[in-house]
Amino acid sequence: MQVMSNSSQSALAAPIAAPVAAKKPASITHHGITVTDDYAWLRDPGYPQVTDKEVLAHLEAENAWFEARMAPRKTLVDDLFKEMRARIKEADRSVPQKDGDYLYWIEFEEGAEYKKWWRKPVAGGEDELILDEVALAAGHDYFRLGALSVSNDGTMLAWSVDDNGSERFTARIKVIATGEELPDVIEGTLSSLVWVAEDKGLVYSLANENWRTDNARLHWLGQPLESDVELYHEDDEGFRVGSSLSANEKWLVIGTSDHETSETYLIPAHDPLAKPLLVKARQDGVEYDVDEREGTLYIHANDTHENFRIATAPLANPGEWTTLLEGTDDLYVTGFELYRDFFVVESRVRGLDTIELRYYDDPSRIEPITFPEASYDAGLADNPEWAVDKLRLTYESMVSPATVYDYHLADKSLEVLKVQQIPSGYDASLYETQRLEIPARDGTLVPVSIVYRKDRKASDPLHLYGYGAYGMAMSPSFSTTRLSLVDRGFAYAIAHIRGGDDLGRGWYKAGKREQRTNTFNDFVDVARGLIERGFTTPGRISISGGSAGGELMGAVMNDAPELWGAVVAHVPFVDVLNTMLDETLPLTPGEWPEWGNPIEDKAAFELIHSYSPYDQVKAQAYPPLLVTAGLNDPRVTYWEPAKWVAKLRELKTDSNELLLKTNMGAGHGGKSGRFQSLTEAAEEFAFILWQLGMAA
Repeated sequence: MQVMSNSSQSALAAPIAAPVAAKKPASITHHGITVTDDYAWLRDPGYPQVTDKEVLAHLEAENAWFEARMAPRKTLVDDLFKEMRARIKEADRSVPQKDGDYLYWIEFEEGAEYKKWWRKPVAGGEDELILDEVALAAGHDYFRLGALSVSNDGTMLAWSVDDNGSERFTARIKVIATGEELPDVIEGTLSSLVWVAEDKGLVYSLANENWRTDNARLHWLGQPLESDVELYHEDDEGFRVGSSLSANEKWLVIGTSDHETSETYLIPAHDPLAKPLLVKARQDGVEYDVDEREGTLYIHANDTHENFRIATAPLANPGEWTTLLEGTDDLYVTGFELYRDFFVVESRVRGLDTIELRYYDDPSRIEPITFPEASYDAGLADNPEWAVDKLRLTYESMVSPATVYDYHLADKSLEVLKVQQIPSGYDASLYETQRLEIPARDGTLVPVSIVYRKDRKASDPLHLYGYGAYGMAMSPSFSTTRLSLVDRGFAYAIAHIRGGDDLGRGWYKAGKREQRTNTFNDFVDVARGLIERGFTTPGRISISGGSAGGELMGAVMNDAPELWGAVVAHVPFVDVLNTMLDETLPLTPGEWPEWGNPIEDKAAFELIHSYSPYDQVKAQAYPPLLVTAGLNDPRVTYWEPAKWVAKLRELKTDSNELLLKTNMGAGHGGKSGRFQSLTEAAEEFAFILWQLGMAA
């Protein structure tokens, strides 16, 4: 008998057709409206454990189809990966930052997927390795460091790790000098780790069975976990709890919030069992955060203007707020940080980042920090100390690599500490960046950031990226990865659509709940506007988005399929109605302020159903589509993309590519590791180039 090679066996095993999911009709009825779901069975009834053999077999079949269709593109994927990797400085380190008696920094070694955390005494001495992610990740397909916190006296380190993508972290503590791990191991955390009580205690939050942090807990070092004290418990299932220290490290700050309402408590850090001080009781629609200096509270709140204000209040009467800086329609106050002698206000004016120093003893003294370009992304970096004479800043633009500065207060000068190095070479003069305003169908001007090579042709393709949810702005930042498209003639554009807060809180509100469809319309209208401006032609646009941006991809595919030459949807939130109807899912109650509650509100039910990508799949031609999912993803559960692809396979009338790749050992963020993640980016770009006829 002839013995076949492994490659021959693989060739024989390769699928010859896309998998077709079985149809098993199920239905739900709310408000007298019945919705049928033929693919509900793809949700394993034992979730979060996924063991159903039929479900796993279908996901594996989809993965096999993905591999078979992408196999002829392997050389292109490899070439793209090599390009992307060659732009990364493999042996690299951050700029050391002083915190107390030590300078801290991180390093990547040549070829390492993960970093090492280092420090050395300011007074002089040997470098000290405090955490080795490379060693911790060994033997795991997935690794993610969660929290990392050095004790106030500098002797101990607390950290947490997720090794399967489920975002349930295990926290540990060690003595830095000896490396000895303490027996205190806390499983199931989803939070920061905050040292209190002169480093005798650690404050953390556990994820409950529904992956919700409804608590702040105190662990006394050396004591059994059963004796941990719950400092705060949140009864509203839509709220999440988090803890931190005030800038002067005198207060434990416990905050609880959903997407539009918050409440904050202060507890003396040296006495965490003291009665919490409520700053101001929650009020629907009012968000605020707090810090303290010398008996005065500083509050960032949206109670008087949707674009927030900075207010003060006496510690003795924390709810009596007096405006220090009022937000306006043009000034969006995004946050502040306190230091001993001054404070910093971060804001955006017409979408552009601004940083200002203000002084406690002279309210009229305002020092803006200015930057050289017309469009950029800038902000405060890590500045851990209370008394400082310089500030660490970060800066980048779509053509300027990431730069680390120190801003010296004495002479108001910016000192360049580090500019991102691109080993394979980068010449910024070859590229052009613009910030455009394109009218949406209702006349609203939508900002667009775009970068391209100066020698590209108008007939070349364009890639359009968008998100548009949760008030998350998409900054015009630098990316070495996107150069693999731009250097092949693509223009790369970011649509700053409503639903993000790029132009302020009103911009966010104009893309949520009842106004959700503005987000989708903005994206489509930006694409058409870019065509009108000669950046490309219909069908020569590739688009991508992830999570809520994946919802965007599904909606615009349903609405304007003829515009797109290729679509990539990463962990897409496409089964919006069913997810918002299931309050047992981890995120659902907390998401109702964002999307609406279709359980209680018929209008919300009807609106969500009208745009939910899965529910609106219909018999029509769809563009080529690549979809990714994570089996362990607690944010967008794996069955959402799996169901969506199954329904598209059933109903679409074209023969365009439709591929689904499920990471069977990862979660919402895909593969971990700085190079492993590049493989997925290379696959995405290879798919786009293939579908736009720019690769075999």
